[in-house]
Amino acid sequence: MATVEDKKERLLRHRARRQRAIRILSQTLVWLGVAVIYYICFSLFFDTPAEYQLKHSTDALREQYNHLSARYDSLEMVLNNVAERDKNVFNILFESTPYELDAEFERERLALQEKLLTKSNRRLSRELSSGIDAVELKMSQLEGSLARLQDETDHMGKGLNNIPSIQPVINNRLTLLTAGYGTLMHPFYRTLQSHQGVDYTIPEGSRVFATADGIVKSVSGRNSTHGQSVVIDHYNGYQTQYSHLSEAKVRRGQRVRRGDIIALSGNSGLSLAPHLHYEIRYNGMRVDPIHYFFMELSPAEYQRIIRISQSGMQSFD
Repeated sequence: MATVEDKKERLLRHRARRQRAIRILSQTLVWLGVAVIYYICFSLFFDTPAEYQLKHSTDALREQYNHLSARYDSLEMVLNNVAERDKNVFNILFESTPYELDAEFERERLALQEKLLTKSNRRLSRELSSGIDAVELKMSQLEGSLARLQDETDHMGKGLNNIPSIQPVINNRLTLLTAGYGTLMHPFYRTLQSHQGVDYTIPEGSRVFATADGIVKSVSGRNSTHGQSVVIDHYNGYQTQYSHLSEAKVRRGQRVRRGDIIALSGNSGLSLAPHLHYEIRYNGMRVDPIHYFFMELSPAEYQRIIRISQSGMQSFD
């Protein structure tokens, strides 16, 4: 039979094992709590690689969006200015309010906006990426075209001086061009007619410049619909005409260089108001002069003057 001492010894061993188990469990719980607190603190102040990648995966898209938004705002401001100028000209000439073309497409724009709102960010991102790829492809093609054009330009050499490549008047702010090339409303007949040049509304007596080197082919009088006009032959298939002048500063057969003052603007002939009508002929065919201002316009200015020329509704002659 076990003695009292044996019972006491077993009780003490059991109590020691119990205390050791409790101590181990307490230490485990303490370390587990420390690990949880460390993980929470680390998560609050530091990102895991996966979290960092997720947070910054849209940074490039956000930057592109901000850039596109800035460009859109700039284009919208220019478009609003052109629209406001068009309304003022229309009110003065026709004493009525122009037809709101934007209202016709308002429903389509709203439908497109609602359609975009239903698309997921992932799909919009793919479409944006696809659009950017298409633009980059067009830019690459454009760079190739520009390189070929540069090669051709280098081969042409001095012949470039005989290609009309500047505006015939001082138009640094691009605000003087009021009628472009195409079918426009005639100011007197009130019918749509072909307008085969561009009109600049400038004060009478403003300087008119030769747009390329050449020889004056003719200086006509005032007794015609074009009024007093100067025609310059550039001896490469190109001819330029400057009409509705008040005074010619050159004579027939005179050699001129690009930038020379050849006349003063006026209001002669069949003209609604003082302005300059400018034409370019290539191999006898009238072409749009708006594409021949490349020597003094940046790409952005070229795009702007294209929009201005397309916004005109009535010629001045």
